[in-house]
Amino acid sequence: MGARFLYIGTLSLCLVPGIERAEAQTASRDSEVLPAIEVTAPTTSARPAARPARGSTAPRATRNVRRVYVYPTAPTPVAGTGIDVDKVPAAINAVGAAQIARTDSLNITDALQQHVPGLIVSDTTGNPFMPGIQFRGFDSSPVAGTPQGLAVYQNGMRINEAFGDTVNWDLIPTAAIRSVTVVTNNPAFGLNALGGAVNVLMKDGFNYKGAEINTMGGSFGRIQSSAQYGQQFGNWSVYGALEGVRDNGYRNFSESAIRRFYGDVGYRTDSSEFHLNVGVAKNNFGASAAVPVELLQNYWGATYTTPQTTDNRVAYANLTGKVEVTPTWTIDGSVRVRTFRQKTVDGNPTETERCAADPGLLCFNDDDVPANGLNGVQLANPFPADAVLGQIDRTTTRSTTTGATLQATNTDQLFGHNNQFMVGTSFDSGVTRFGASAELGTIGSNYVVNGSGIFLGRSGEPISIGPVSLRATNQYTGIYALDTFDVTDRFSIAGGGRFNYASIVLQDQIGTDLNGNHTFSRFNPMIGGTYKITPEVTAYAGYSEANRAPTPLELACSDPARPCIVAAFLIADPPLKQVISRTVEAGFRGTKELNIGTLGWKIGAFRATNADDILAIPSPEVQGFGYFQNVGRTRRQGIEAQVNLTSKTLQLHASYALVDARFLDALQLDSRSPFAVDGIIQVVPGNRIPAIPRNRVKFGIDYSVTDAFKVGGDALFVASQYFAGDESNQAARLPGYSVFNLHASYQINKTYQLYGRVDNIFDNRYATYGTFFETGDIPNFANGGAAFTDPRTVSPARPRAFYAGLKATW
Repeated sequence: MGARFLYIGTLSLCLVPGIERAEAQTASRDSEVLPAIEVTAPTTSARPAARPARGSTAPRATRNVRRVYVYPTAPTPVAGTGIDVDKVPAAINAVGAAQIARTDSLNITDALQQHVPGLIVSDTTGNPFMPGIQFRGFDSSPVAGTPQGLAVYQNGMRINEAFGDTVNWDLIPTAAIRSVTVVTNNPAFGLNALGGAVNVLMKDGFNYKGAEINTMGGSFGRIQSSAQYGQQFGNWSVYGALEGVRDNGYRNFSESAIRRFYGDVGYRTDSSEFHLNVGVAKNNFGASAAVPVELLQNYWGATYTTPQTTDNRVAYANLTGKVEVTPTWTIDGSVRVRTFRQKTVDGNPTETERCAADPGLLCFNDDDVPANGLNGVQLANPFPADAVLGQIDRTTTRSTTTGATLQATNTDQLFGHNNQFMVGTSFDSGVTRFGASAELGTIGSNYVVNGSGIFLGRSGEPISIGPVSLRATNQYTGIYALDTFDVTDRFSIAGGGRFNYASIVLQDQIGTDLNGNHTFSRFNPMIGGTYKITPEVTAYAGYSEANRAPTPLELACSDPARPCIVAAFLIADPPLKQVISRTVEAGFRGTKELNIGTLGWKIGAFRATNADDILAIPSPEVQGFGYFQNVGRTRRQGIEAQVNLTSKTLQLHASYALVDARFLDALQLDSRSPFAVDGIIQVVPGNRIPAIPRNRVKFGIDYSVTDAFKVGGDALFVASQYFAGDESNQAARLPGYSVFNLHASYQINKTYQLYGRVDNIFDNRYATYGTFFETGDIPNFANGGAAFTDPRTVSPARPRAFYAGLKATW
């Protein structure tokens, strides 16, 4: 077989991997955090030396080689494509398969939160299986209406959804992930990489060999299972992974069901490698969303206006290839197709009311403005006089995206110095069909909205609700080039950039209000350098720019005079400006061999300034309605520090991050804040951006009591944050929180392992997100039907939970 390497440890800083088991067979599973290649000494470039055919049993010639860890410089689908990690002029953030496995979670976001400084999980959906992440104050969320600031790729395939740039993390098969890197200071990752890019590489039969079945169950009716198998057959390989989860949830109506499959067939020779990977998923969620704090005081599992369900489905195929044309030229690329379907059902308060002049008729948003049916005729009022009216909003999103990427890399020397040059292009096209409807109903004392079969047509002055049928086409084209030049053996400089062109066409399938044709283009440069102060310490610094084009969703809902239910009732198509981000970062990183183990560390600072940032603004007039708006300049800056210690028996990591996010321009915003005057708040320069905690502290430890018995724990502290909608920083903040978790495992024999974990061991009751709601829309049934008095509504976190599982590995 070809050479395999096993690197002991979990240090994402010094980028040495962890191990899942002590047995020698684990070596075939390649649990590296980053892929390694070999280069012939004394060269310092990332150019691979000649090697025997992969899969060959011929011994390697005796030679002086060194192992180089490769960090991605573009969203290429093949592992090993990138640059020597020592020459990256940015912070290094990498999480490997072993670190993911130790979380005992099928949510990849849990491992990212543990091991990436400054990255936290944001729960605006109220369901832990529909998480979002926040990194350096930029979001990657499944919630339509959240301004997205991170680009996400899976094996080189962009998985930001075409309609709103949302990211459905639940569709990624966690057991099949080989590594995840969070890349910063690099415009080659294309649109939306304002705060960086998340690059997910999947396993295949060349780097995972064996089989595993893993089943776990516990609190709140949780049962989950995964199975994976990989093997190499000469020049061919196969890999497959299946995952399933059922969970009743810790809140009313918050059940979840997840079904995912991922498969890969690969072929490689000494100079080429090709893969066809496919995947499907069908997931159903009861997303309970935020709930008034007055209801939580009575019951932590309370909900407010249901049903709130989401049905996600995806299917994709991705053909990737890499060819070493000459010893110094490599070409790699991919072609892909991805289909996505999402259906949501969302019970809400309604602005429909009885007309003042004739209570036998219905009005909308005012007691003298008719509420019309689908036929355009004013609706008669069939509801009892004491009924509390609501509505069930339904949306359907169907997207098909196709794309291709082609990249060439050259490692010829330049002026007698090592040099790596990369040039590439990408094209992605998406067609989305979006539809929405609103059914009137009544709200019961359990806050369940019961439909009546009566649907709202175009209603309001101006029109702000009605059926929607929209076809959106977006085409994104990029051309990029990056060069890394070794000035000396210690000093390297990097420079390059990417030109982005985005075309977005909106076609209203009912009328003409949503029609629009928008184009955005920009060249984003980058420059940086690294200096190896000692063999164990590296300094880095870099500057880069990135842009984000407004999404079809944002463009179709950006008129303050005509607010819409975000992600549902798109009304008009006024223009928005693209967001431009300029980022500078610098820091130090290093490793040190100590008597007690390997120490890895890093410390760095960053500043990202956005021009024409986009926010979702709630309408002060209509509950649940809002619009998107450019809000001028914003700034996110901070520091990140991390330390890891790894030995044969001990693995320890700790990190701290400060994220200071502020508005830089004065502006007036619509808001439902209790401090709003006539629905308006005044934002002054220096106000903090809501929903971005300033301080994050993480700690984790794993200790091998014996070769078979291991124990560990982790802790997370997140500081307070302002409520969404409190851009003026006048209301009391959402309190910070601390969470402590414990876990243990026992290796029965080389095949079977028992494990267990306790999450939130102190049963802390805390919330991860907060905003405001209109207190007068629905009575407080838990308080005898009196009116709500507290406008705060929050997403409660999961209480203490116990889980146990059995893993079998062959």
